[in-house]
Parts: sequence; structure tokens; C-alpha cells
Amino acid sequence: MSQPVKIAIAGANGRMGRAVAQALEGRADAVVAARFERPGVEGAGLVAREAALAAAEAVIDFTLPEASVALAEEAAANGGPALVIGSTGFSDEQLARIDALAKTIPIVRSGNYSLGVNMLMGLVRQAAAALPAQDWDIEVFEAHHKRKIDAPSGTALMLGEAAAEGRGVTLSEVADRGRDGVTGPRRDGDIGFSVVRGGGIIGEHSVIFAGESESLTLSHSAIDRGLFARGAIAAAVWVKGKPPGLYDMQDVLGFKK
Repeated sequence: MSQPVKIAIAGANGRMGRAVAQALEGRADAVVAARFERPGVEGAGLVAREAALAAAEAVIDFTLPEASVALAEEAAANGGPALVIGSTGFSDEQLARIDALAKTIPIVRSGNYSLGVNMLMGLVRQAAAALPAQDWDIEVFEAHHKRKIDAPSGTALMLGEAAAEGRGVTLSEVADRGRDGVTGPRRDGDIGFSVVRGGGIIGEHSVIFAGESESLTLSHSAIDRGLFARGAIAAAVWVKGKPPGLYDMQDVLGFKK
């Protein structure tokens, strides 16, 4: 039997950091090698980021975009370890930086580590390809807890990208991410986004295909935050030993041919 993958947890005291640690308990294929927070925060079982990187074969990171970029830069400068990034809200510049660093180390980056959501992406892509834009409007709805700081969510944007890919268009050219006041009629082919923030909602995502006489809704509900942690751990186990490159959960789950 192979040795368990040594995993470091970034943002270890955060909600997702704690969920990852809990999900690792009792596993035979992966263990916690180190826990760390932002630079300067140590003690109570935490170590410095440099020590965590030295101890790990993979790092699971659900923090903030700027922290994820800094982590990727340090890991790339050291030649490893591999990274599993679940942070969302990246700017185009930050994404480009992570893409560049993935030429040096393997990085899995996904807006959602759920098996169900990744299945949903495939269904959305197929539906968007089959239902013509002039007859079917697409709206991506998402709801999260009140502490989430970015909108639309990374998962909503992934679903929007899947719909755009199905229609052979670029999401940035057809996305409608805000409506207020007298906006005029909806344009054919637009992919709209609707956002709710409140309470402790873990994650609700729906993609509505609305025609004149019927509508189709594809949806996913997260019941337990642990499902994202378990998906990230699966990604960390999978990415060990992979060559440098930028991967996502479609790669991890074998959905890409």
C-alpha cells in the first residue's frame, strides 16, 4: 500500500480549513502534515508557511485570492509542493499569474470541488448546445451565506462558462451580471446572473433555461460543507506526482478526454 499523501492546510482556522482537517481524520490515503495561517500567525498547532510547504506534498488552500497567489509564488519558487486552490473572486490578472506559475508546479484550481456540481456543468453545457439562444434564455442563480465576499460565486461563473461553451460564445461577451432600474428588454443570447446572500446558506446553484412556453431548471444544493473538503482532498491525492500544469476537477474526476 502506498504512503498517505502529506497535506498542508492553508487558512487552517477558517471554516473550510477546519472542514478539511475534519475530513482528513481517519483517512488512509492522506494525512495532515501541517496547518498554517497568514504570515506572522503561528502557535496553537500552526506553523509558518515556509515550514508547511517543506513538510507537504500538496497544499489545500481555501483562503483569499491575494493569499492564494502569494502561496503559489512561494511554492513555485521552491519547486513544490502541488497546490489545490479553492479560493474564488480572482481578478483576471491574478488568474493569469496562477496560470503562469502552473508551468512550474502542478496546480488544481476550481471554483467548486463537488462531484454533483461538476456533473451539473456537463449537463448545462449539453443543454445550452441543444437549446437555441433565440428561443431559450439562460439565467444562473446562486445563493450563499452572508459572509461570502465575492459575487457571482466561482461556481456560478463556472456554470456560466459551461453554458457559454455549449453555445460556442465567450462568457464575457454575453454575461449580464447586474440589473437595476429601467434596463430595457433582455437581449437574445445573454447569460444572466442572480445572486442571494444571507444567513448560513452553504450553496445553492440553479441554471434556468427559459422559453416562451416552458422552462427547464438544472440545480444543485450543498447540504454539508464537508463535501467540498472531501473533493479537495481527492484532488490533492490525485495531483501528487502529476507534471506541472493547471488542472481542475474535470481532470480529477476523469471527465476530460
